Amino acid sequence: MLKRIVSLAIIASFSAGAVFAAGAGAKNKTQDWHFEGMFGTYDKAAAQRGFQVYQEVCAACHSLKYVAFYNLGDKGAPFYDPEYPNPNDNPVIKAIAKMFTIIDGPDESGDMFERPGITADKIPNPYANEMAAKASNMGAFPPDLSLITRARADGSNYLYSLLTGYEDPPEGMKLSPGMSYNPYFSGGNQIAMGAPLTEGRVEYTDGTEASVDQMAKDVVEFLTWAADPKMEQRKRTGWVVLIYLFLLALLLYGSYRAVWRDVKH
Repeated sequence: MLKRIVSLAIIASFSAGAVFAAGAGAKNKTQDWHFEGMFGTYDKAAAQRGFQVYQEVCAACHSLKYVAFYNLGDKGAPFYDPEYPNPNDNPVIKAIAKMFTIIDGPDESGDMFERPGITADKIPNPYANEMAAKASNMGAFPPDLSLITRARADGSNYLYSLLTGYEDPPEGMKLSPGMSYNPYFSGGNQIAMGAPLTEGRVEYTDGTEASVDQMAKDVVEFLTWAADPKMEQRKRTGWVVLIYLFLLALLLYGSYRAVWRDVKH
């Protein structure tokens, strides 16, 4: 039994080394994100544009299964409106939900049916199941994007680098059929997803120029929010706690001085 465990450990270590050798990916490009740092907050305008990029480009292949439509209108979310503390009443959220088709049922006849989305729905998966997703993507399974910036090391910079990093392969490198070259992708620098962003692919409703760089930044802003929607609230709570602890320390020090002022140390 011990020999078997040791053998498996050796095989695993060699396998890990082979994967690393296959291409760990280039060092990520870095951006000065609005949400970074102790005082960082989400850029709501960028996150709204990022949702448009997701809706018009990414949603064709990638799910966002942990995000419901009403989450888009929560406090701190891209479409939050203080006039509608309950996001289910927000007309923008209602309009967004109606843009999506939801498979529901069964009905009284036992059949599934389609209907427009409502605020309570989760953002729908573009495929019925994992096998359908693989069949539509040459065997590759498009990952869910709900937590993508948390699931990858240096996730926001990694995703930005990946989206803007497509280029021609080095001379002498032969790509597998249907693959694209991206030096930031760790799987041997060959990725099944073709470059999703091209100049003008999206026409922003706010008039912002839709360059590849701009769309990549915006969708990363949105997906970073999706992966950590309570970030701003958590930072505010952290500052309140720090201020409280500072005042408590002053109070305790003052009490100490008052109690022991007549005692010679």
